[in-house]
Amino acid sequence: MAAARSPGERELRGQEGGMNQRAMSLRMPEPMATQLAAIARTVGVPISEFVRQAIENHMALTLAEEGFKERMKQRMDEDREVLKDFGFED
Repeated sequence: MAAARSPGERELRGQEGGMNQRAMSLRMPEPMATQLAAIARTVGVPISEFVRQAIENHMALTLAEEGFKERMKQRMDEDREVLKDFGFED
């Protein structure tokens, strides 16, 4: 059974205040899909929950990387400039 998540973890997963979810498709090599299914069954969770947890963990590690937030802010600032060039922002 999955451990209880902190409010920050629930917010990261988009579960704070409700269950807003988006369906997505994921393609992977057949051997990886077979291994994923076997591991999820062994852990006792649906494949979708196993994948959500793996993505959540990877996102948390990425957000904690040194310099990541600065790189993300820089990218968003650059995108904002492009929007201004196209006249979408003042």
